[in-house]
Amino acid sequence: MSSDALLFLATFLASAVEAVEALTIVLAVGTVRGWRSTLYGVAAATVVLAAIIAALGPALSAIPISTLRLVVGALLLSFGLQWLRKAVLRAGGYKPMHDEAAAFASGRAEAGSAAASTGRVDWYSFTVAFKGVLLEGLEVAFIVIGFGSTQSRLGLAVGAAAAAVVVVVAVGVVVRGPLARVPENTLKYVVGVLLTSFGVFWGGEGAGVDWPGSDAAILAIAGFVAVVSLLLTRALRRRRQRLSLVEAEA
Repeated sequence: MSSDALLFLATFLASAVEAVEALTIVLAVGTVRGWRSTLYGVAAATVVLAAIIAALGPALSAIPISTLRLVVGALLLSFGLQWLRKAVLRAGGYKPMHDEAAAFASGRAEAGSAAASTGRVDWYSFTVAFKGVLLEGLEVAFIVIGFGSTQSRLGLAVGAAAAAVVVVVAVGVVVRGPLARVPENTLKYVVGVLLTSFGVFWGGEGAGVDWPGSDAAILAIAGFVAVVSLLLTRALRRRRQRLSLVEAEA
């Protein structure tokens, strides 16, 4: 698999995970309080995210490539390890699995209990939708900018993110509800491995490391990170089982 294909895959999956969570927020508010103000909030957040990408993407091209790869590598490593840590803890039984159906029900309850709108714009719906889409999208925006600027593939990264959003929204429209059946933890596991691997690779290149095999080294790094993550998950599961047996015997 080429580096471009890995870049597209990582950006697509990261964007899909965040889009699922943003969709849940938007659906919860829109179905309870109406769609006009909710969609205004979505549109406003989308404009802000597009402006961030449009402004920062070209600006980063002025930074020396070695410095840029070092900084972006550190950023992706931070994101990747954060996602991977949560995924390992969830798979190991130390953190509850993320439940989109429960998040949707909670969002509907909060929207229903909020004060009713008295104007043409329901500011509660606007604010919740805006904040949800913006916060979920910011991490993706930085990933898109990082991938695009480091590899001079901003168009490819933007295309991958846009494709993920289109797919998630299309499925959400068909299902007419939260995408509770999406294996979100598995996706976060895969994205965590990919982001961590790109972070190590680009951070190393920025620090002067000459990777054997050039871009092919990303696959080796990804394999190593995946194996270590799976071993950690297995160790946590065994520890969890032992603790459960001790508690049961007590």
